[in-house]
Amino acid sequence: MAPMPFETYAETRPFAAAIRDSTETRDMPPWFADRCCGRFSNDPSLSAEQIRTLAAWAAAQAPAGDVKDAPAPMHWVSGWNIEKPDAVLEMPVAKHLPATGDVPYQYIILPTKFREDRWISMSEIKPGNRMAVHHAVAYVRSPKSHWLRGAPVGVPFAADDLPTEAQKRDAMWTDSDILLVYAPGSQPDQWPSGFAKFVPAGSDIVLQMHYTTHGHPMEDRTSVGLVFSQQPPAKRVLTLQLTNDHFLIPPRDPDHRVEVRGTLPNDALLLSFFPHMHLRGKSFEYNILEPGGRIHTLLRISHYSFYWQLSYRLANPLPLKAGTKLQAVATFDNSKDNPHNPDPDSAVTWGDQTWAEMMVGFFDVAVDPAVDKQRYFVRSGFGAR
Repeated sequence: MAPMPFETYAETRPFAAAIRDSTETRDMPPWFADRCCGRFSNDPSLSAEQIRTLAAWAAAQAPAGDVKDAPAPMHWVSGWNIEKPDAVLEMPVAKHLPATGDVPYQYIILPTKFREDRWISMSEIKPGNRMAVHHAVAYVRSPKSHWLRGAPVGVPFAADDLPTEAQKRDAMWTDSDILLVYAPGSQPDQWPSGFAKFVPAGSDIVLQMHYTTHGHPMEDRTSVGLVFSQQPPAKRVLTLQLTNDHFLIPPRDPDHRVEVRGTLPNDALLLSFFPHMHLRGKSFEYNILEPGGRIHTLLRISHYSFYWQLSYRLANPLPLKAGTKLQAVATFDNSKDNPHNPDPDSAVTWGDQTWAEMMVGFFDVAVDPAVDKQRYFVRSGFGAR
């Protein structure tokens, strides 16, 4: 995370030249969607006029302007980027991390203790230690789910800590709904009016935490904030994914292509995208494969950044029919010219740790409020393809 805030003039002025340079090159604010494909409601890109204004301000030695024209100070909600949460679920005990080495994925089961069903209009994962949290996924474990039953509650554990081989194997797979995903640079979920995610009464939030070490012992107590919808929504949001976990990236390969395809089992309204790769990630795109071999690109990221893993929210949600063929395509740079590459002389496969790779194309869709993920994947109407 950045070491300096830009909340006041005094804090910002010393960096005027750097602000000019990073905005002229469009390194800041970070945004990686190619303008060829799609429009996105959360695009923070500056206009050409705004960039010229910043450059002129820096060239004039960054004057302060008239204090009477200054905006009122911002009043932030303490600790959160969403509205004040109606419920906060925090890890009851800290996860203590070693100075070095790999940390296997940690799971923390957080009971919601909800006595009634809840619709969630906003949610945020707030790491207790942003340096240590590589990424986190919050799952909604309904009372009917058998996933991780018998595992400790409120205490961090790894799959290998579970007593049976079946439990160890099953820990890494679940059909539970995803509440949200956190990665450096990602934004909280804030759904438009009429859209929400569903947490049944008696559910648990299961955090899957990926931690990294940084040369000295650390600890983390991550929390999840939830804002309740005040009325039942018109649409239920589901987070789905296009994933390929069977690839091999050859040593020194600068442009290795990996793809995955899937067919929507039912109608849905496409809302947003969240691609995820590791340090060798180079590009990512989502496509619709149309009849006749035509490709309709929904999102193209020509220069993926592991350090700014952004979500991309469609300005106009796109209705998709059952049977729509989706494709995700990623490329990886395993060459020595990739400055972030841990080891260009090694072949790379799927793996949890940063030195391995992932290829996951998360995407959000909206469906009828009565349809959960299991029911959505009951295929009907166009054949079992």
